[in-house]
Amino acid sequence: MDAGTLIVLGVIILLALVVVFSSLRIANEYERGVVFRLGRLIALKGPGLFFIIPFGVDRLVKIDLRVITLEVPPQEIITADNVTAKVNAVIYFQVVDAQRAVVQVLNFINATSQIAQTTLRAVLGQSTLDELLGQREKINQTLQKIIDEQTEPWGIKVAVVEIKDVELPTSMQRAMAKQAEAEREKRAKIINADGEFQASQTLANAAQVISSQQGALQLRFLQTLVEIGVEKNTTVILPIPLDLIRPILEAEGRETTGKGSRQPAEGSTSG
Repeated sequence: MDAGTLIVLGVIILLALVVVFSSLRIANEYERGVVFRLGRLIALKGPGLFFIIPFGVDRLVKIDLRVITLEVPPQEIITADNVTAKVNAVIYFQVVDAQRAVVQVLNFINATSQIAQTTLRAVLGQSTLDELLGQREKINQTLQKIIDEQTEPWGIKVAVVEIKDVELPTSMQRAMAKQAEAEREKRAKIINADGEFQASQTLANAAQVISSQQGALQLRFLQTLVEIGVEKNTTVILPIPLDLIRPILEAEGRETTGKGSRQPAEGSTSG
């Protein structure tokens, strides 16, 4: 075999290797290869090792099937009760049909972002500020359902939509702070009034028990004297309950009545 033949053979082998390596492609487990052969869509390739026809015959587009986290830029909205706010959100979605994600839309990530922005403004514009702050889970579900319906023809599945932050004007923040403070004062007054009512009811029950038990008032009076005696007071004014001196007054009254009844009797005898 002469040198010319060897050179030709070497060139052929080299070209074959170039063709093989040019047609060799590898797709990871989370990737799929969308292949266009002369402009026509053929079956998906991957995951793993596969071959395509090089030199412009086949065109490969790799699509990532993992969940994509997309942050929606802050959107200025006007709620149903005419409150201006800035709201941003985050969307979790993934490609479930790689071929439709390539064929049906030019850039599925940008398209999903635009749909999310317009839907966010539309849905939150129909909600009041209280609903936006207090019913966020319900609003998230509504956003997820609407966005998923619009991206479904593109082979996109929107799994979760979460409102991240709601930025309110300074004047509205001050008004909400005053409202919260008034609500706390209201609850404090209600708790205080309820405590006073329970205390008065307990005192009324105690007074009823003391009045129904003979000697209970005297015992309570003596206990009060003991409590006062603990303090080092120079002067102590003791209120004396009428029940303590009533027996003395009644005895003195009987004496006075007895003497008065005897005096007329003696006067009639002397006459």
